[in-house]
Amino acid sequence: MNINTGLAMLVFCPFLGGLACCAVGRKSEKWRDFLADFVVIMEFVLMLLLAVGSGDRIAAGIEETFTVPGVCGFGLHFTLDGFRMIYGTIAALMWMMATILSREYFTHHKNKNRFYLFLLLTLGATIGVFFSADLYTTFIFFEIMSFTSYVWVAQEENEPSLRAAATYLAVAVIGGMVMLMGLFLLYHALGTLTISELLPAAEEYENKRILYTAGVCLLVGFGAKAGTFPLHIWLPKAHPVAPAPASALLSGILTKTGVFGILVVSSNLFLHDVSWGAMILAVGVLTMFGGALLAVFSIDLKRTLACSSMSQIGFILTGVGMQGLLGEENALAVHGTLLHMVNHSMIKLVLFLAAGVIFMSAHALDLNKIRGFGRKKPLLKGIFLVGALAIAGIPMFGGYVSKTLLHESIVEYGGGWIMHAVEYLFLFSGGLTVAYMTKLFVAVFLEKNENQELQKKYDSMKKYMNAESGFALTVSAVLLLVWGLFPHGIMDRAAEFGQGLMHLEEAGHQVAYFSLKNLSGAGISILIGILVYAFIIRGPLMEKRASGQYVYRNRWPSWMDMEELIYRPVLLGFLPFVSRVVCRVFDSMTDLIVVLLRKTIYRDSPLPYELPEGNAFTYTAGRLMNGCQKMRNRLLHRDGREDRDFIHFFAVKAEELGESNRIIQRSLSFGLMLFGIGLCLTLIYLIFW
Repeated sequence: MNINTGLAMLVFCPFLGGLACCAVGRKSEKWRDFLADFVVIMEFVLMLLLAVGSGDRIAAGIEETFTVPGVCGFGLHFTLDGFRMIYGTIAALMWMMATILSREYFTHHKNKNRFYLFLLLTLGATIGVFFSADLYTTFIFFEIMSFTSYVWVAQEENEPSLRAAATYLAVAVIGGMVMLMGLFLLYHALGTLTISELLPAAEEYENKRILYTAGVCLLVGFGAKAGTFPLHIWLPKAHPVAPAPASALLSGILTKTGVFGILVVSSNLFLHDVSWGAMILAVGVLTMFGGALLAVFSIDLKRTLACSSMSQIGFILTGVGMQGLLGEENALAVHGTLLHMVNHSMIKLVLFLAAGVIFMSAHALDLNKIRGFGRKKPLLKGIFLVGALAIAGIPMFGGYVSKTLLHESIVEYGGGWIMHAVEYLFLFSGGLTVAYMTKLFVAVFLEKNENQELQKKYDSMKKYMNAESGFALTVSAVLLLVWGLFPHGIMDRAAEFGQGLMHLEEAGHQVAYFSLKNLSGAGISILIGILVYAFIIRGPLMEKRASGQYVYRNRWPSWMDMEELIYRPVLLGFLPFVSRVVCRVFDSMTDLIVVLLRKTIYRDSPLPYELPEGNAFTYTAGRLMNGCQKMRNRLLHRDGREDRDFIHFFAVKAEELGESNRIIQRSLSFGLMLFGIGLCLTLIYLIFW
């Protein structure tokens, strides 16, 4: 297959497929579902064919490129390397499995046409982000992805989903605008946004302050999508209200587009930069620990998994930070970062799809309500257990391998008490992961529900998912299990294949994953998890009812919600108030200056033949209408006592209209309106010319 044709089809066919599904769905839901399945299956098959056809060339370091010229002036540029091939394959696989499960999940939902349309549009945008060869193309598809995925969060159209969608969109838009500022600075400084040209250009550029400013702007934009602290506020609220297939993709893939951007910036603008690495490490540690802590307190299944996603993104960013600190000896950090990205994507596909199956049958996500749901469902229990053990970092599962690499990179760096604190927080966060995943598994699959009738109903559910959903879940879990069972044969090779994005040439030494030293790190986290579960989750985080039954309680203080505590008061309260005051001051100053000028330099002087009121036009029109009025009175023999003075009437109307125009023209609103019109005309020019 021609590489250019394959890249173009991978990026643009989902957009066409989404439009086709929307059109077909108006006539037949059955054929729409088949068409959606066909599109995502062909996307996955095409990705595999492309991998087979160009895998050897990419392994040899030869990048494949494709360009769509003339779009928005710069054109769209795509490339395919090892990292992009890995994540293109994972994205296609996850979309295929999520779409297959969506047929059963949306059986009794409304607005299914809309969901499938934006499901496929987001697939095209996501592939466009991963395959982008320059940051301009990345930005375009990144923004498309933000707006199309917004519909997922708002799909149910109830108050929680619309509120969460508004938060998601606000974070995405603000992050996108900050990212655009960074791109402006970067292009002005380096003269290029092509990813392969950034590293040599950045090394030759002397004003590092400009690069750091641009880098921080890009970090804000990409970090907002990745769910990094403190821009994580959308993540714990969007996942619980979004449909489960959408949650799997939001957590597993869309957050990785943000991580991909951070990797591009870190590896091309600040390669082996200690200061940048330290900043990313600090953000990563806060995100890692904060997400795990929120997950321990949460008692909603999907919210716990969402907070877990935040924590695992923190683990990944810890690896990105260690790449900068370790410099040229960063092979462990590079491999750990890449493998944990892949692990987290596959794990969250399994866990969120399993949560979707639970929600389809129980119509609830609260642990107290779904308690005992899976006690007599061995297939679902086994699938969920694979995901839980993998994300907890239990040996023989993929999460253990990637976390071991990340932990070894921290140990290899050494350092003083700060790095020891980072290591302790790393191990403790891993322990919290063990604790909250144990909570979920025990509650759903081992304990009994306090409502005996509800427990009997759960136990009697033999057909809780159809064959298609069972296929999607089982295959995903088997792939995750096999992936983790062969750390050297599969995982290490995949890490070496994708390491080129981070400019790592040597593979580094092979890690003995199951040595006593590495097993002891996992053992510490497991022990911490057992203690937290036994003495915290089963203690203060549970409450005994009068019946003697213990129930889960969310003890997290409601006032510690960052969105309600900081973001909404600042963004919707303080900043608008300050803006109104500033605008009012400038508006009043404009009026004052205009009046002052008219009273001094531009003082009005009487005309030689100044009219008593109105202007020449109103005076002439008024005299004409008065003459017509007198002629009518003579013909109809009227006395004229009720006649209107049209000279005065037209003068008054002209003054009212003139005063309105003067108020508009002297106000800031008029200036903003002109600015908006000019901006729209500029965008139209850039798009079409």
